[in-house]
Parts: sequence; structure tokens; C-alpha cells
Amino acid sequence: MRLGGPLFQSYHSPEEWVTVVQKYGYRAVYCPVDVHTSLETIRQYEIAAQRADLIIAEVGAWSNPLSPDEQERQKALTLCKQALVLADEIGALCAVNISGSRGDKWDGPDPRDLTAETFDMIVQTVRDILDSVKPRRAYYTLEPMPWMYPDSVDHYLDLIRAINRPMFGVHLDPVNLINSPQRYFENARLIQDCFERLGPWIKSCHAKDILLRPHLTTHLDEVRPGLGGLDYRTFLREAHRLPQDVPLMLEHMTEENDYLLAAQYIRQIASEEGLSL
Repeated sequence: MRLGGPLFQSYHSPEEWVTVVQKYGYRAVYCPVDVHTSLETIRQYEIAAQRADLIIAEVGAWSNPLSPDEQERQKALTLCKQALVLADEIGALCAVNISGSRGDKWDGPDPRDLTAETFDMIVQTVRDILDSVKPRRAYYTLEPMPWMYPDSVDHYLDLIRAINRPMFGVHLDPVNLINSPQRYFENARLIQDCFERLGPWIKSCHAKDILLRPHLTTHLDEVRPGLGGLDYRTFLREAHRLPQDVPLMLEHMTEENDYLLAAQYIRQIASEEGLSL
């Protein structure tokens, strides 16, 4: 289990990149280059990561491969394939995206998103990405979302079975699975269920927090780790039990100090539990 997050300092070489990463005390990192980077440079960063014992957790493929706009959909599919190629070349654990939305907002809710028809579209889309790239070591993963598949452990397992490709993996973000007061109050049980049933497929995790506000109707807000109700003791214990060295990647904050405080909180909980990050 390793902690990682974004970097707030620029770098111009693999050596500078490693220095910046080590300043934050991270042992896992987001991909340091983009899909347009030369193979020579990609290889240099891969070697630098190996020498510094850093895991490149994931390459973001954030886009909407289910878009009703055909041009946008094709552009998204190209990006997903390019991200998976990059992940495979640089030695990242996975490329990650959400499944996509059939509505106007790429990551927003639409009444068609939780339907059998859309489920089948996701299956065919992911198969196309994997079959086109044929990755040797990087997995293609979907991050769960509150209002699109996979929105539960059951639906993630359904997708794994339906996609039926060995290089399809799980990207776990427990906060995104908390879409009701019931799941909020019982999130320790939810986290345990995630790791118990999805554990063998988990490649990378996102680390954030969630807070149920006392306002009608239901308001679930993403907050900095330590300021919400996510059971981080359970999260860290379950991640630590996995045989694979899984990254926990901080995300979705804007200020460097928030990342420093979030990392401090998670490291404190890990230390109290006798766990290594």
C-alpha cells in the first residue's frame, strides 16, 4: 500500500521529477507525461521510477466514450486507447476512466445511464479499447460513479464477467460509491465488501472523503480526507491486506496545503494502525 498525489512543483527531467516526488514523501505517483510524449522520454521516466522505487499508479483517460455526439465519442475512444498504450509503455498499473454518460455532461447523470442498453454499450466499448491496444502489463479500469455503472460492487462484478477480458481491472474510489445516507452511515461495511469481492482486480484507489450535510434533501459533499465520514481505518486496513501493492492516490483538491494536510491525516491513521505507506 502506497500513498501518492499530484505535484505542485514543475520538473523538466526524470531526475527533477523524482526529487519533487520524494519531497512530498510519496511512494506512488500519477503518470508524469502525457499521451503525446516520445517513447524515448517515456522510457527515461520508467527507468527513473524503477530506480527510485516509485509506482506509477495510473494514466487518466478522462473523457466520454458513451457521448451521444459521435465526434466526441470517437475522440474519447482514441484518448482511452492512447492512455492505455502510455500506461503499458511506462509501466503504470492502469489507465482509468469513468464509463461515460449518454447525457450532455460527460460525468453527469442521465436517465439512460443506468439501463441494460447502456450496460451493454459499456461492455462493447471496454472490449474495443482492450482488443485494440492488447496491453501486456497495464490494465484498463473504470472508476465507480454515484449515477453510472459501476455504481456498486454487484454491478462491477457484472461488468467484469460481461467484459471477460483478463486486462480489465478495478479502480476503487469508495467515496463515489456512497450515494445514499444508508451507504454513508455503513461505509465501513461497504469498504469491506469492496475489498472482499473486488480485491483480486483492484489496481489503484482514490483517497478522498465525504460528508453528509444536515440540509434537506440529501447533500453528500466531497471533502478533504479527515473532514468527512469515510472510515479510513477500515479503508487502510483492507488495502493493506491485499497481496498487491496498491496505490492510494489523493485527488480533487485545489490547494497544495490541503494535500499536505490530507497526507498527514492518512499517514497518522496508518501509523496508529501499524500500517506502512
